Amino acid sequence: MTRPKCLSKHQSGVLLVTNKKDVTTDYLVREMRNREVPFIRINTEDLPQMIVTFAEDATLSANISIRGVAYPLSGFVSAYYRRPELPEPKNVEGGEAHTYAVQEWSATTRSLWNALEGRWLNSPFAILRAEDKPRQLSVARACGLAVPPTVIGNNFDAARSLLARHLCVIKPLRRALVDAPNGPGQVIFTSKLSSLYEDDRAAFEAVPVIVQSLIPKRRDIRVTIVDQVAIAVAIHSQEHEETQIDWRRGGRTDLVQERVNLPTAVAGACMEVVRRLDLRFAAVDLVEDCDGKFWFLEANPNGQWAWLEQVEGVSIASALVDALVK
Repeated sequence: MTRPKCLSKHQSGVLLVTNKKDVTTDYLVREMRNREVPFIRINTEDLPQMIVTFAEDATLSANISIRGVAYPLSGFVSAYYRRPELPEPKNVEGGEAHTYAVQEWSATTRSLWNALEGRWLNSPFAILRAEDKPRQLSVARACGLAVPPTVIGNNFDAARSLLARHLCVIKPLRRALVDAPNGPGQVIFTSKLSSLYEDDRAAFEAVPVIVQSLIPKRRDIRVTIVDQVAIAVAIHSQEHEETQIDWRRGGRTDLVQERVNLPTAVAGACMEVVRRLDLRFAAVDLVEDCDGKFWFLEANPNGQWAWLEQVEGVSIASALVDALVK
């Protein structure tokens, strides 16, 4: 929890919901302190160390008490849902008792999030709905954006049919990291799909994936949408072989990135996609092809953005604070 000098016990300001290791929220904290915007940061692992109260009276009121100071949820003018982790119950034995305590605290957090509905950037429940990739592609197409031919699921025959007509890539539907019990795990990058043979059927049908037509790129474009602000950064992924399919591969620190201006129609379509997904913030990934046409890949409703702060002319933290305080 962070409580700047300008925050009184009667004024809660902005609520930041995240985890202890989230460096991205540190950028918001710095921007809010510079502007003297009152805020509270809650790292959800620490919720069991706080006192949460829902009291039924004329209206159901909710409070979070931190170090003896009660903060009514009604006092927060807005809230930012970043990357919360599961609560970590204290003084609870392991095994089933611990599992039970985690589940009860998780249910309580959902009640807290519900009590803040209408003040989120973004609502946790809207984020969950917006992560639906088939829905995203449908909405993007309806907003006028070009969408590559795509098959989502574990239908081997449909994927092989698409591959027969187009060069394709394959990528995970949602989670790009496979955890390892004794190591850092494995990142699943977007990769070129060269072939699908009958011997691959059982493996393909085991887990749903995204198979998508490969768009010959000029460059990748990350568009960060905050309400009616679109901040576009071009990623010159084609300058290095390992980053041509997925610019994240190789972890190159010399990858050229620059702020660019999108055509008005493309920027407007990206903002409309975010609006129709019931979001106020999203990281939209586009591809600009060799003819200058823009293609929609996905919209991440809780995408990373801190790395973009290093690009000249980009200040997403400032745009987010503007949205939170208006």
